[in-house]
Amino acid sequence: MSFALSYCPDGLERLQRLRLLYEERPQDRIFARMQTPARALSAFAETHEEGYCPPPDLRRRVAFWDELLREQAAVLDDSIPSAYLSELDQGLYGGIVGGKVQFMTSGDSGWVSSMVWPILNDWSEFENLTIDRDGRWYRFYLEELDLFREASQGKFGVSHFILINGLNFVFELFGATRTYMELIDNPERVSEAIDFAFRLNVDVQRTFFERIPLLEGGTCSNTGGWLPGRIVSESVDPFHMTSVDYFEKWGREPAERILTTFDGGVLHIHANGRHLLEAVSSLRGLKALYAADDRGYPSAFSILRDVKSRTGGLPLVVGVEYPQFAEALERHDLCGGVLYNVGGVPDADTANRCMERVRGYRC
Repeated sequence: MSFALSYCPDGLERLQRLRLLYEERPQDRIFARMQTPARALSAFAETHEEGYCPPPDLRRRVAFWDELLREQAAVLDDSIPSAYLSELDQGLYGGIVGGKVQFMTSGDSGWVSSMVWPILNDWSEFENLTIDRDGRWYRFYLEELDLFREASQGKFGVSHFILINGLNFVFELFGATRTYMELIDNPERVSEAIDFAFRLNVDVQRTFFERIPLLEGGTCSNTGGWLPGRIVSESVDPFHMTSVDYFEKWGREPAERILTTFDGGVLHIHANGRHLLEAVSSLRGLKALYAADDRGYPSAFSILRDVKSRTGGLPLVVGVEYPQFAEALERHDLCGGVLYNVGGVPDADTANRCMERVRGYRC
């Protein structure tokens, strides 16, 4: 039986492994995605300056992802090739309600992402916020979804993209510092904004699932590869700089509300938010947690046993460079129940030989 995506000829076997990871959560198996050098990324970095940029040409974005994912088809790992629509992050949500959108280029990742300037001066303007489905940025969104659906058909998937939910959305309204002050000075208005954010995010994500078909009953994910069902990608970044009590008061309910509106979700947590590990791991509807690395903190890979002791059997995603991963694989010293994002793999042959050992590994 052939797989739906030509850039992933062994896709049925990959889905079987990913379904095992997320549904059965085995603690004696390991999973891995191998990142090898890519000409498409090198070419992008050479031709695009870092920093602010005009709105991207969407057809060029399609061509970039097609070239990149076609290149990577020789790597037989636990990934599902999918384009990540990085343009549709913070700027989309703020733009839909009237914010000034600013795009930015990242040469290393090949992304063009977006943000907005603070939208409101004071709460009196909040009453005028509407979800403008006829405005420029919702039309930009629909155009991007349609272009990628058409271009990816039969070749690669399209990944879900980040929610801007809860306090993340209030950040867009007022900026981060002002938001923390509003939690103290105007908690009722913050609650109203969180309710508005929920409606906006549900609208945006339902539109995504209406326009982008599921792959074998699941969602392609830049975080987790692929997960069964309609899965969203949540963030609790504002609480990385607060106490756990603040997360419980202001973050848990909005996150659980949207995760359970769909079939669950994945979550990323930065190094400065690791004090939240126990709390976020218990979120209803959470299917996987990506433990990100940040400068000035030990890598998640280097403290993985501690992270796992705090998150239970929840599937984890962590990054690691190939020499460290290969050494731990040789020593038989890898934690199970983890999807390892292995960077700096020299070439496809090295990746595929490594994956033969990964598939046979038992903790």
